[in-house]
Amino acid sequence: MTRSPRDRAIRRVILIEGLANVALMAFKLALGTATGSLALIGDALHSATDLANNVVAWFVARLASNPPDRDHPYGHERFETLAVFGLGMMLTVLAIELARASFGPREAPRGTEPVFLLAMAGVLAVNLALATWQSAMARKLSSPILQADARHTLSDVLVTAAVLAGWQLSARGLVWADRAAALAVAALVLALAFGLFRRAIPVLTGRMAVDPDALESAAVAVPGVSGVGRVRSRFEGSIRAADLVVRVDGRLSTEASHEVADRVEAALRRELDVDDVTIHVEPESD
Repeated sequence: MTRSPRDRAIRRVILIEGLANVALMAFKLALGTATGSLALIGDALHSATDLANNVVAWFVARLASNPPDRDHPYGHERFETLAVFGLGMMLTVLAIELARASFGPREAPRGTEPVFLLAMAGVLAVNLALATWQSAMARKLSSPILQADARHTLSDVLVTAAVLAGWQLSARGLVWADRAAALAVAALVLALAFGLFRRAIPVLTGRMAVDPDALESAAVAVPGVSGVGRVRSRFEGSIRAADLVVRVDGRLSTEASHEVADRVEAALRRELDVDDVTIHVEPESD
């Protein structure tokens, strides 16, 4: 099956991020073991969940690019949206677990030496660079799954920053600061998850993609259209789809009626940026 350049580019971005998460996970685990920091070991496990997200996202991106078939006549774009929702759920679980852990007993770790600070600063720099690059690629490729994953990677930066601050302050005896930082990060991660839900839920629940009044106005402005009946729109992943019933003069030939429908379709694509347009022509009798 032939894949589009966009699909291949999305999977390449996910693959690169997955390899980066493998390296980050191994580094955090080694550093956490060396210092005795449970927070760092937990952050390494968080990177393992990121890697699992990458694997899932790679397969989802591959599936979403499949053409329409008998079971999915509108295509598979909503699998991307479903993945966005899934990542939002994972972020929510992460935030709750982070908040819950902040109330548990914590032992003061070692690791106040500058070399450890430089090591974690390097981890932060890699995470931030990865999130920035992935966000730029998500905008370039118009990919919801990459946008969601970029938000997830940004949450990793926040989590790692909180882990770094909590680790160092705990090593210096200020255990309360570690708890406060963890709760603050949990709140920020919940905000990121909420943003993902706001983008995914309207698609999954079939909310309109285009203002119906705008669709009707654009259609009736086309010469040959005497009125508009049903007006509907929806999202299919990142694709905006619309279908309308347009009324035309009943004396028009079939060919002429189809030409009117073609003009309506072109107008909606041009003026309202609708990707998938279905026009039903209804002859109007005197």
